[in-house]
Amino acid sequence: MKAERREEGHRLLDIVPETRAETEVRSGEGDGWMTRLRRQWRCVVLAFVALAALPYVLILLYAVEFVRPVSTLMLRDLVLLRGYDRQWVSFDDISPNLVQAVMMSEDGQYCFHAGVDWGQMRAVVNEALAGEQTRGASTIPMQTAKNLFLWNGRSFVRKAMELPLAVAADFVWSKRRLMEIYLNIAEWGPGIYGIEAAARHHFNVPAAKLTRRQAALLAVSLPNPFERNAGKPGRGLQRLARLIERRASRSGEYIKCLYE
Repeated sequence: MKAERREEGHRLLDIVPETRAETEVRSGEGDGWMTRLRRQWRCVVLAFVALAALPYVLILLYAVEFVRPVSTLMLRDLVLLRGYDRQWVSFDDISPNLVQAVMMSEDGQYCFHAGVDWGQMRAVVNEALAGEQTRGASTIPMQTAKNLFLWNGRSFVRKAMELPLAVAADFVWSKRRLMEIYLNIAEWGPGIYGIEAAARHHFNVPAAKLTRRQAALLAVSLPNPFERNAGKPGRGLQRLARLIERRASRSGEYIKCLYE
């Protein structure tokens, strides 16, 4: 602090030390800024942790049979005011023809893995490292986790989040509950979600009355329901459906976890 005084006509400046109170005020201002910054970062970290933990909390909630989950795509359609058609049906009200066809088309080892088919996953990684075109290795639990909690599109970040979610879902839910959820949130066309809406939209029958051929057509349309129309199949789709129909007719050993 500066203090002014006069001596023999000259103006002199004395340097007066700052008081302890003034020093503490300035120090407090710096500490306050750092405290606010730390608090903001703490809030960001806590928000991120809460967001990451939310799907695991929902997995526990969705284990309750009367809860009817919705997918992120269904939520998107609601936000965009598009609406959607989804009629929930219990596992027992879905034709075994459809269950067998979907398993043989999407995840033949469904009853034998714990959410992730690590053998298939290793093969995909090896193909990618070798620069080869990779095949799909998504299991039904992985697809269910993606549909419920994540987003579409290829991404290593999404896949890294998908794997532990699939393992957790397979651990918490029974195989029947997991299949029930998957078949009630899968997309079978624009705004068509779940097997009941799909069966009525494409074939005008309830999910419980699907024939082997209808079930096979719906199963092979799942990877791309916008280009593959189960109700109006082209030759390629019909050929795939015949293949899946033959596999489904011999799937007895592969579906024991669902019907025993």
